Amino acid sequence: MKDWEKREVFLKIIKREGNGFVPCTVSINGKVWDENEEYFENLKKECVDVNIGISKIPEREKENFKEDEWGCLWHYPGDYLDGQVVKHPLSDWENLKYFNPPDPLKYKNWDELKEYVKKIKKEGGTVFLGVDHGFFYLRLIYLRGFENFMIDVALNEPRLKNLIEILTEYWKIIIKKYVELEPDVISFGDDLGHQNSLPINPVKWRELIKPSYKEIFTICRRKNVEVYLHTDGYIVDIIPDLIETGVTILNPQDLVNGLDNLEKFAKGIITISLDIDRQKITIFGKLEDIDKHIKNCIKKLGSKNGGLLLIFGAYPGTPIENIGQVIKSMQKYCKMWC
Repeated sequence: MKDWEKREVFLKIIKREGNGFVPCTVSINGKVWDENEEYFENLKKECVDVNIGISKIPEREKENFKEDEWGCLWHYPGDYLDGQVVKHPLSDWENLKYFNPPDPLKYKNWDELKEYVKKIKKEGGTVFLGVDHGFFYLRLIYLRGFENFMIDVALNEPRLKNLIEILTEYWKIIIKKYVELEPDVISFGDDLGHQNSLPINPVKWRELIKPSYKEIFTICRRKNVEVYLHTDGYIVDIIPDLIETGVTILNPQDLVNGLDNLEKFAKGIITISLDIDRQKITIFGKLEDIDKHIKNCIKKLGSKNGGLLLIFGAYPGTPIENIGQVIKSMQKYCKMWC
């Protein structure tokens, strides 16, 4: 466990009561790691302040299809990559009559989870609990299909609101169970944006999604549990709304949203867990470009009190030396504000 992962240190950082240190995490795809293990092991010794981990879900190693507990059929392409839904159980609204959501009380083995929380607390670590990626907005798309969902929004389909109520109650039950375990942070994932805009009008987002977010996140905040929200894509238009729902740690993409916008709408208000570019600079840029970008992120969004984390996901196709430069630059600048 690194010093910044210890509970008393990490909580000070995210509450903006720290010493300026910027925790940095790099998650390396399993295929990329396996092909370059020695290189990354050496980097771990060299860059001691950066948390370098492996993303390797065994069932995603090879291409396969799998149906989840909601009845959505997923296609996983292999190489430990995430998949996409290719069969949507509610593509026909008539199926809603016979639809039964999973039992939220069976979401986890609650006794095992309780023991896990005890173990982390005993070790002095920060207790993170998390839910499915795509827990709400994306789950609506998984169930209905993207085009169907967009038509539902445009036509004010009343059955969509019924489905939203089903999802809201499902997650409220789970989060209440989570909160009973007294974690420090509960992590949520929901990619709300496209490349340059929200997929639906912000007014519609506030009408359809925001109330449920607030109901769910309020359960956490009433017990002083931090709410971590990962969301890919452009979300600038609704950052103030996300803060109003109870988000205390926001994990947005850097270039898609713009550092200036993140500074304007989030810096000093909530903690920013910045998702470092995986589309442009770290793929096609020179090493000096990567170094400059990491430095600029920390300079613009960091502070002497904390409130900034950096996260980078390394996937197949990214030059190994570029991944290495991200890690080296994180190590180089993580104490800039100290």
